[in-house]
Amino acid sequence: MNENDVTRRDFVKTATVAAAGATALSGLPAWAVQENREPIKIGCIGCGGRGTSAVNQALNASENSVIWALGDAFEDRLTSSMNTLVGEKGDRAEVPKERRFVGFDAYQKVIDSGVDVVILTTPPHFRPQHIAAAVKAKKHVFCEKPMAVDGSGVRRVMESAKLAKENGTNLMSGFCWRYNYPLRGVYEQLHNGAIGDVRSAFSTYYSSPLWRKPRKDGWSDMEWQMRNWVHFDWLSGDHIVEQACHSVDKLNWAMNNEPPVSATAVGGREMHTALETGNVYDHFGVVYEYADGRRAHLHCRQMPFCYNDNNDFIVGANGICNVNAWTGSPDLIGPNTNWKYEGEQPNMYQVEHNELFEAIRGDRPTINDGDFMAQSTMMSILGREAAYTGQRVMFEDALNSTTVLGPKEYAFTDYAIPEVATPGKTKLNRA
Repeated sequence: MNENDVTRRDFVKTATVAAAGATALSGLPAWAVQENREPIKIGCIGCGGRGTSAVNQALNASENSVIWALGDAFEDRLTSSMNTLVGEKGDRAEVPKERRFVGFDAYQKVIDSGVDVVILTTPPHFRPQHIAAAVKAKKHVFCEKPMAVDGSGVRRVMESAKLAKENGTNLMSGFCWRYNYPLRGVYEQLHNGAIGDVRSAFSTYYSSPLWRKPRKDGWSDMEWQMRNWVHFDWLSGDHIVEQACHSVDKLNWAMNNEPPVSATAVGGREMHTALETGNVYDHFGVVYEYADGRRAHLHCRQMPFCYNDNNDFIVGANGICNVNAWTGSPDLIGPNTNWKYEGEQPNMYQVEHNELFEAIRGDRPTINDGDFMAQSTMMSILGREAAYTGQRVMFEDALNSTTVLGPKEYAFTDYAIPEVATPGKTKLNRA
């Protein structure tokens, strides 16, 4: 490996959400250190359903906040989002026309419009570029999961996370289970040894297929793919990266944020037939191998008429842990413990924004989720690459891969559907 290669050890092993130490007030806007604070100006980049919900939660988190600017590739999505927000929040969400930006460069215009914090909820392909621009401009950032679709994107996110620490600005991820009170409780118990050393973990994310949109007259290849972004690996990373990354993040959390050494996997397309299903797989099964011989397992699929499940099972030396994400009732079972969570259960999506805005105001230490959010994203990509290639893929090889998914330039023009990966034939582009 040369000196530019990124290794597993470059990921800081931390299970905490907030960075330790005092808030770096010098990196915050003037209103954060003044008694009479100006409104917090929020910019949203990516005005789909998730972006609209995140903005709503941001407004709920602080009465002293307004939507300052909106940006999206498509004007209809931007208009629909603003109309929804105005209907719920009134004048706080009314954005004048001069601060509504449309197109591939809308992200930069939002960042340059005078905002204090940006919410990044575009398709994941664009996330590394948008995070880098926002952090460089010393904006606070909420970035929805996942953070990238390939190793080159993850490396860029890691650089941005480092810069955000230096700037003293907040960088929060959309890995929402890290902000779930019951899961915080059970993982604290795990890391304190309630069931002994964690020996293995198994997670499921069995779900139905996601939405898809038939092509309309006048749509270019690029527009059609972007409006069906979850079905194209260059935009979404495939569903193991876009959706099941939540389960991967919980595996990572259970393993105390220690990166795996390698992954082997199976996957394919059994029920994807329509053109709108793009080039992604509909099922994956991954085994992550750790340096000490432990294993973590992930099964995920998006198939109709099948059994759905979203659970995590963690085996320790002295007991087991069941984490049912849908019931919100994790429990520990063992000879020395019989623990169940009995505290508050606020909406974890709202908790994210509550804590982010507390940090922006200087009421809690600066938040930087960069280390675990980059690692969990990379573990998801690693699983995909192992399935796509049919090989045992090393974590460092996937992280340092020269693969860059997607076009070199962005325009609403011709862009062929990428080929479906074929195990045994598809290759990992090693550095």
